[in-house]
Amino acid sequence: MSDPETTRLIAWGAEMRAVHDRLRGALRLSQEAAAAGLPLPTPSRDLLLFCHGFCSALDGHHRGEDALLFPAVEAEHPDLSPQLRKLEQDHAMIGTLLDGLSAAVARSAAPSVVAGHLEGLAAIMESHFGFEERTLLAVLDRLGLRASVAEVYGPL
Repeated sequence: MSDPETTRLIAWGAEMRAVHDRLRGALRLSQEAAAAGLPLPTPSRDLLLFCHGFCSALDGHHRGEDALLFPAVEAEHPDLSPQLRKLEQDHAMIGTLLDGLSAAVARSAAPSVVAGHLEGLAAIMESHFGFEERTLLAVLDRLGLRASVAEVYGPL
């Protein structure tokens, strides 16, 4: 029996927009938890939960794109290779920023420090998502990639 997620025609562009919107929402929840303040010396349970969930989701999203989506796009559109390399570099930079956020939360950094990490991530993430959407949406809905949405865009 085949998996319906891999046998149906997937509108990869629509899926990308939906995942980006969910990640933006997760970031907002993390920012709201940080804005509510951290009872020092222990970070609030909500902030730990939101930041861990957000960091895991964003990292999983980028890993799936790097491993499955970008190679499939490049195979059908080799002219997009330079843009795909830039997106992969963005993913590495965002990964470093996520590590910094995780470390700040784990060490119970001051709320302003955590908020600064989240603001920096928000700015880079929005720039990255905008570039990714401008670069890829036109080709994604015609992409012949046989994989599940969760494999390609992460388990959201």
